[in-house]
Amino acid sequence: MAPPRRIQHRARLKSAFALYEVLLGVAIFAIGVIALGRAVENCLNASTISAEEGAVRQILSDRMAVVQAAPGVPDPEKEFKINSNYGMVRLIQKSGPAGLTEEDKTLLSGIYLVMLTAQWQHAGVPQSKRIQLYVYRSE
Repeated sequence: MAPPRRIQHRARLKSAFALYEVLLGVAIFAIGVIALGRAVENCLNASTISAEEGAVRQILSDRMAVVQAAPGVPDPEKEFKINSNYGMVRLIQKSGPAGLTEEDKTLLSGIYLVMLTAQWQHAGVPQSKRIQLYVYRSE
């Protein structure tokens, strides 16, 4: 004797729900894997950008040390092209009298403002960092 229709219908519904549960689980897993892949990509990009900016900071720091240690008045304008591991970095040095005054409006001579600007490209987008420093040179 064949099982009643109601029992056959319930068995089919249970198997259909099981199939939907599996499909839903696979879809959630796929979305999770895609999100994890994006997160890893973002971490790698951030790490690359951080290393690149660290190299640029080191270039600026090295040039600042050279300016501070050099005798005489800094050059009014100078440009360097430095090949780093992250591409070409253009370093621009500009300097001039700082124009600082004391409280009684007396001009302080021998103090120069030096601006160092590093320019480079990251993924085709122009980037730059700038530092300023004062140096004293007796005249």
